[in-house]
Amino acid sequence: MRVGVLTGGGDCPGLNAVIRAVVRKGVRTHGFEFVGFRDGWKGPLEGLTMELGIEQCRGILPRGGTILGSSRTNPFKIENGVERIKDNLAEHGVDALVAIGGEDTLGVATKLADLGVHVVGVPKTIDNDLSGTDFTFGFDTAVNIATEAIDRLHTTAESHHRVLVVEVMGRHAGWIALHSGIAGGASAVLIPEQPFDIEQLCANVEARFETSYAPIIVVSEGAVPAAGGDMTLVSGEKDAFGHVRLGGIGDRIAGEIEQRTGKEARAVVLGHVQRGGTPTAFDRWLATRFGLQAIDAVADGDWGTMMALRGTKIIRVPLSEGTAELKLVSPEEYAEAQVFFG
Repeated sequence: MRVGVLTGGGDCPGLNAVIRAVVRKGVRTHGFEFVGFRDGWKGPLEGLTMELGIEQCRGILPRGGTILGSSRTNPFKIENGVERIKDNLAEHGVDALVAIGGEDTLGVATKLADLGVHVVGVPKTIDNDLSGTDFTFGFDTAVNIATEAIDRLHTTAESHHRVLVVEVMGRHAGWIALHSGIAGGASAVLIPEQPFDIEQLCANVEARFETSYAPIIVVSEGAVPAAGGDMTLVSGEKDAFGHVRLGGIGDRIAGEIEQRTGKEARAVVLGHVQRGGTPTAFDRWLATRFGLQAIDAVADGDWGTMMALRGTKIIRVPLSEGTAELKLVSPEEYAEAQVFFG
C-alpha cells in the first residue's frame, strides 16, 4: 500500500513526531510506502510531493514545525478541488491518506471521507478545542511556554508596580489561558466562553494593589467584554476557512485599566511563540502514539476515523465526532480559576 501524509493549518509542536511514527511503523510493521504531500491540502490539490521514508524522518522527533510544510488551503473553496485531489492521489498511486490537522484540516478530511477518499485523521491544535479527544498534542507545549512567560512577568510587574496583561492564543476556546493562568498564578483569566466585566476587572486590579501585589491578567485573543462584546480584530480579512485575524485585546484591556484606575498597565502578546520550537515530552509522547495508532487504522482500512486520547488509551472515533463542535471551557472549570481572581 502507498500512503500519503499531509499536515495542515497552523504549525504545532509534535507534528514531526506524528510523521515519524506513521512512517516508522508503516514501513517496518506493515511494509507500506509513503509519499509526503507538501503544504497541507495544497499538496494533493496541486500534486506537490516530497520523498518520505525512514531516512527523511531521522532526527525530527524534537523539532517543532513540520517537515511537510503547511497552509490553510480549502479545496472545497476551489473550483473542481475535490476532483483534482482524487486525480492527483490516483496519479501518485496513493491508496490512503493520513491527514494531520485541526478543525479545518480534519473538516476537509471528513467531507472527503464521505466522498469515498480513504482518509484517516490525527488531531492537532494548540487550542485543545477539538471534540472527541481529551487532549490534542501541541497544547501542553503552548501552556508551558505561556506559563514560563507569566512566571517571568511576575517579577517585572512587581518591580515596577504595574499591571501586565498577557495575551495568549485561543480564538473560541480559552484552554491555554485557563491552564497557564492557573499554573502561573494570574490575578484574572479572561476567556472567550465567559464575557468579562471591565469594571469588575478594574476593581480586582485595585484590590491587588492594596495588598502591595502587582496583578497579572491572562486573556485569550478571542475574549470579549460583556458590554459591547465584539472580538478585537487585526483586520476584517478572512482566510479560506472564514476566519478573521484576531489580536489586540491585550492592548485594549491595558488601556482601559490605565484610564479607569490610573495604574500603569502594559500588554504582552505571546503570539506565535506559543506554537513554535521544541515540543514538550508529553506532546512528543502523545503525538507518537497518535501516529502509531493512525497507521494501524490505515492497515485495518478503518477509513473516516480520527485518533483520540481517552484517559490513557488511544481510541478511534469518527472524524465527524472531532469536528462537529468545538470543545469549550465549561462554567465549572472556569469557576476553579475564579477562586484566585482579585
